[in-house]
Amino acid sequence: MRKVIVSMNVTLDGFMSGPDCELDWHFQSWTNDMADSLYEQLSKADTILLGRITYNAMAKYWPFKAKDLSFPREDIAFAEMMNNYTKLVFSKTLLKASWNNSILVTGDVEEEIAKLKKGPGKDMIIYGSGKVVTALINSGLVDEYQLWIHPVLIGTGKPLFKNLHEKIPMKLFKTKTFTNGVTILYYGSNHKN
Repeated sequence: MRKVIVSMNVTLDGFMSGPDCELDWHFQSWTNDMADSLYEQLSKADTILLGRITYNAMAKYWPFKAKDLSFPREDIAFAEMMNNYTKLVFSKTLLKASWNNSILVTGDVEEEIAKLKKGPGKDMIIYGSGKVVTALINSGLVDEYQLWIHPVLIGTGKPLFKNLHEKIPMKLFKTKTFTNGVTILYYGSNHKN
């Protein structure tokens, strides 16, 4: 069965972005070894799950990076995956999803993901998209969390975990630390729906 993996950059104080979706705190600390891990992570998936806000930001960025010759070669391979993988965009307000291989889903997030988990394919990964993450957590559909913890405190912003319906036990099964102090915590969910 396919897994749903939440991959999220998070501040030490638990925010996935600043109050106005600022991400400057994690772009400042990006290193080559982190890029290698991100590439490895995405290569194990074939579907990217996104909410409207994250989708719009990524659709403005990634299509042009695969053609940018000044972009590092390894990053171009990542950009090609981002552009070529199936992207499911969950939104009730977006009118169309024009980024390559994007499918707009206006129906029930939980129902769509539950169906996809039983089908063929590699894992599905979620970047950003806090509302989608919360809906999937509350439905017991997240199998794994890969939390990229950045050694920075921002004091205010959009928390990763909010509006959860119950306590969810987690099992840490791996960690990875980079030269800049960013650590990935790999957790499996023991959530029983």
